[in-house]
Amino acid sequence: SLVAPGEIGVFYIAVIALNALVGIVAQPHTMGGCAAGRTELDGRVGFVVGSLIKRVCTMAWCLTGLAALAYLGAEAHPDEVYGIMARDFLPMLMPGLLGVFLASLLASVMSSCDSFMIASSALFTENIYKEFRPDRSERHYLRVGRITSLFIVAGGVFSAYSLTSVVQGLEIFWKIAPMLGIAFWLGLFWRRTTTAGAWAATLGGFATWWLTTQAYFLDIVRRLPWSATIETEGFMSMSLPWQMVCYLTMGLLSGIVVSLLTKPEPEERLNRYYALVRTPVNKGEPPPKTPCVIPDGVRIPEKRLLLPWRGLEILVPNRLSVIG
Repeated sequence: SLVAPGEIGVFYIAVIALNALVGIVAQPHTMGGCAAGRTELDGRVGFVVGSLIKRVCTMAWCLTGLAALAYLGAEAHPDEVYGIMARDFLPMLMPGLLGVFLASLLASVMSSCDSFMIASSALFTENIYKEFRPDRSERHYLRVGRITSLFIVAGGVFSAYSLTSVVQGLEIFWKIAPMLGIAFWLGLFWRRTTTAGAWAATLGGFATWWLTTQAYFLDIVRRLPWSATIETEGFMSMSLPWQMVCYLTMGLLSGIVVSLLTKPEPEERLNRYYALVRTPVNKGEPPPKTPCVIPDGVRIPEKRLLLPWRGLEILVPNRLSVIG
């Protein structure tokens, strides 16, 4: 309420949390990060504990922000607060602390940027470029990945300089990942999802996002009995949580409808995929001879469905999942 009076409430936080859960799986580095563990448990613990540690860091940042409000007042530009606080206080505490602060800041940014760069360039090279040039050497694909990474970094720098604030960049980042996350969750939990349905879910989400920025749509929404629009400096826009509700709902419905209207995926392919999903990676397991194939000698767990209805693949959680 100190920084965004009247906007951040229970509904706001609940929708942001749901949006994050939908989108986190579709970020380019997430699957690689989870798969880096030697076993299923390593990947799960690493991802969850890492996420919780970041929440602890967020508490420290909030304390710094509250101190900045008291020190600078509410008129300070949000994007400059952290730097001003570091410049004014760290040199007084100990010589060299400001340099440590800058080094830590750059290291934390680089650790995210390089993982996004490598994951994105690898995804493009492996899943798009290689489909059109399947018979080239590994050295060729490595060169293509390096060139792609340069374009990705250049695009990131251009995007950063085109933003008006850090908050705007964060909100855009929040909105992009869920567009792909909708298709991910549909395919994970519903056998009837098709390739066309996945495309429809993603494109439907993006189209709805665009629609919620148009003046004629905002004029209609403004007349609703609940507050779904906000006005800032004479400019009307849709409230962030209501915008998320719109594109998540339409993306999900688009994926379901188009999947029902298109030809189902082959049953053999679906059985192999869902067997892979429910089979954990254990210690000492032999590597598979080909990707997306369960190695010889690995037992596929029995399928125990929580909701055995209409092709849903929601499994009964085991004790470790519940305790975790």
